[in-house]
Amino acid sequence: MTDTHPQAYILTLSCPDQRGIVHAVSAFLLDRGGNIEEAAQYNDHDTGLFFMRVQFAFSGDNDLNQTALRSDLALLAAAFKMQWQLHGTHQQMPTVLMVSKEGHCLNDLLFRCKSGLLPIDVRAIISNHRDFYQLAASYNVPFHHIPVTAATKAQAEARAYDIIMSEGAELVVLARYMQILSDDLCSKLKGRAINIHHSFLPSFKGAKPYYQAHDRGVKLIGATAHYVTTDLDEGPIIEQDVTRVDHSRTVEDFTALGRDTESQVLARAVKWHSEHRVLVNGRKTVVFK
Repeated sequence: MTDTHPQAYILTLSCPDQRGIVHAVSAFLLDRGGNIEEAAQYNDHDTGLFFMRVQFAFSGDNDLNQTALRSDLALLAAAFKMQWQLHGTHQQMPTVLMVSKEGHCLNDLLFRCKSGLLPIDVRAIISNHRDFYQLAASYNVPFHHIPVTAATKAQAEARAYDIIMSEGAELVVLARYMQILSDDLCSKLKGRAINIHHSFLPSFKGAKPYYQAHDRGVKLIGATAHYVTTDLDEGPIIEQDVTRVDHSRTVEDFTALGRDTESQVLARAVKWHSEHRVLVNGRKTVVFK
């Protein structure tokens, strides 16, 4: 009996901009019996780079396997000097979550994943505190407690990285993990680690930022999700959002609203990344929503 289930893929690419790229990609897929289901592109005139995301499918009776497809794509990519990636749409992204003592983002991500709202497979949770081992158990996710001190930071990071690699994680989410990663670990996780932090206007650093914001009477509180780099909290931004507040709000209101915003912003960033909608463009990102 012939399998008529379609083979679906997502192709992302970037390359120097020139005429004929869209035509070449479209013709490449057409010649192999592919049907384009979704496509988006962007020309960055400042850098001269072209970005594209194409979701396409082959009918189930198409005998073109992924190995042959990748081989043919490599030839096309060479002609246009493309950087490219190919992913199957059915593949949930293996993910490790890292958290400290604030669990709002962790809880939100686990719920969304369990509800089928995020295409990720949470393989493990790593924390420098024990607070959320019961939450992890309720979702049947392995929980790894790795304490971190100044003296043990290198060993703790090595252990965390071993877990990340052993779980085959393609994404690491710092869901309010309140430890600064070393330059070495940031480099190892380049392009596959997402962090979330508050982003007030003006910004407040240090302890209890929501208390500082309330004391200054800010009118906007917000959050930023970005890729982790060696520049602390300055990696390419994936998503941001703000919530308006006023003088009638208490500091507890600020904290609750801020946490809600952080959770929503991080969830969107994780979703877009796991759907291969985010392409890094130097210090910025291109997000095909």
